[in-house]
Amino acid sequence: MRIIADRTVCAGHGMCEALAPDFFRVGADGIAAPVADTAAAEPELLELVVDSCPVQALRLA
Repeated sequence: MRIIADRTVCAGHGMCEALAPDFFRVGADGIAAPVADTAAAEPELLELVVDSCPVQALRLA
């Protein structure tokens, strides 16, 4: 299981980085991106990160 980030939807709120800093970073452009293989994360953490995105830019695959 991994998270797909839609960079065209991301508004840079940083909830993903706040909840899973080992897996996400908000870049200088203000857009979040995965920085590590999220498959290593606990499924509960991935679900929390996806559910916490205020603009629904994340989905599980």
